[in-house]
Amino acid sequence: MTRWLVTGGAGYIGSHVATALLGSGREVTVLDDLSSGHADYVPDRAELVVGSVTDAGAVAAALAGTTGVVHLAGYKYAGESVRRPVHTWSTNTGGTLTLLAGMQAAGVSALVFSSTAAVYGTPDVDVVDESTPTAPQSPYGASKLAAEWAIADAARAGVLVGPTCLRYFNVVGCGQPHLVDTSPHNLFPLVMDALVAGVDPVIFGTDYPTPDGTCVRDYVHVADVADAHAAAVAALEAGTPLAPVYNLGSGAGTSVRQIMDMVAAVTGRPLTPREDERRPGDPARIVASGAAAAADLDWAMRRDLRTMVASAWAGRQAVAQRSA
Repeated sequence: MTRWLVTGGAGYIGSHVATALLGSGREVTVLDDLSSGHADYVPDRAELVVGSVTDAGAVAAALAGTTGVVHLAGYKYAGESVRRPVHTWSTNTGGTLTLLAGMQAAGVSALVFSSTAAVYGTPDVDVVDESTPTAPQSPYGASKLAAEWAIADAARAGVLVGPTCLRYFNVVGCGQPHLVDTSPHNLFPLVMDALVAGVDPVIFGTDYPTPDGTCVRDYVHVADVADAHAAAVAALEAGTPLAPVYNLGSGAGTSVRQIMDMVAAVTGRPLTPREDERRPGDPARIVASGAAAAADLDWAMRRDLRTMVASAWAGRQAVAQRSA
């Protein structure tokens, strides 16, 4: 039985990835400093090492006995990264370099990297694919792209064997009701929290060059994202060649206002969103094709927007009930 290290495995996305890997018959070690993650998100059968990916000692301890790494730990807020660039770079790029050094020392060469579609910035094409030029517009996107470059260099030097990077944008929904997104910056938790509090949610920016003036994004269910990571792990274990980068996207996209409309439809609660200024670092539109991932990883978006909203709302209600 193989064992995989999931960095950031106590976080919203990482906990779903850890759960998917355990469900596929693998053992899992989680490395997380719990700065934004939650110890109770770590599956019972996973081993938790509390520490930062920037800490060489914690990385070395977590790597013991592992087959490979799924690297999700990082500072993931594009808008906030503009305000905290040094923290963003040290966590995302510096943490990746510390991880790569630890992997080299431990002789662990398999890596799946959780990257971001923010590396593309605001592309001049309707749908990006893996060949679209990168032009990040925030320290977050730039630091993740630099981490990709470091991974590619490590592969060329033979430190890593066939690593792959998965790029995606807004991850939403719940695979299990207790694994909710608790980020204070992401759209879905902000909207759900507003509903629970009985206040109107906020749309940041209504003057973008999009059909309804609000940002257009790919929204991908967190369980679909976890499935992609598990498929990449299986391919690496089997020695199946993978491309350096895969996009996980719908090829279509949804605007923030359309999200608000779907939330109202699913919850039965009419919304009158408040409108505020744009947040720095937010591009107008970014939609990615998932065709390459479909071909090589048999990946698809199997959960639609209604399912994304309904599962997120069910999770948020469960949290409210536990807190009551």
